[in-house]
Amino acid sequence: MKPFLLVATRTEDAAADGEYAAFLHYSGLDECDLVRVRVESNPLPDIDLDDWSGIMLGGSPFTSSIPVEHKSDTQRRVEHELGGLLERLVDADFPFFGACYGVGTLARHLGAVLDDTYAEPIGPITVEVTDDGAADPLLDGFPSAFTAYVGHKEAVTKLPPRAVLLGRGEVCPVQMFRVGNNLYGTQFHPELDEPGIIERIGIYRDAGYFDPAEQAEVEARVRGVDVSVPQGLISAFVERYAR
Repeated sequence: MKPFLLVATRTEDAAADGEYAAFLHYSGLDECDLVRVRVESNPLPDIDLDDWSGIMLGGSPFTSSIPVEHKSDTQRRVEHELGGLLERLVDADFPFFGACYGVGTLARHLGAVLDDTYAEPIGPITVEVTDDGAADPLLDGFPSAFTAYVGHKEAVTKLPPRAVLLGRGEVCPVQMFRVGNNLYGTQFHPELDEPGIIERIGIYRDAGYFDPAEQAEVEARVRGVDVSVPQGLISAFVERYAR
């Protein structure tokens, strides 16, 4: 089998390693079959799409919708490199799965508006599968609604051209979409379980997602929640595109 590639942008080692461990666990892959590149540390290497089964893009501390002049040199470089990669992926209709930052990066590349209109605090939400979602092969066998973890400062306000809405939320209307036949994005985090989100809450307590004085309340909000359904998306993506 050709390996999958996880493109990571998290600047904190603990968050980056936790994300990779989560994608390994819920994909069912080992480190040989899920290769990670951390583009916040080094330039994105040359990627020959023929070498890979699919590409995943995880979350990030970067906020894409802020003005360019407020972005760091690293963020501007990363966004430029990801834009070049996404152009190739979209043109080839190549298997791609982007979570949180990944969905926004894909949508923004396609011309969608990304802003703080539908930001959501850290916690569980209900994702409703649309009729198009129910007919999508990646969501085959999934229930009509499921619970997932979110926590984001920006979101897609309107679907980009050519995109198909697969999942919606009550507060944030675009929770999952597909472009072409093989490129997917989710606003929610399918890779997170309870220990994973508790770890991220601690790592990002001073990053503006919540008042640090309310950390205990935020942690209480995410405990005891069944998020096993969205975790199945990662393994479904791998099973569908492994080659």
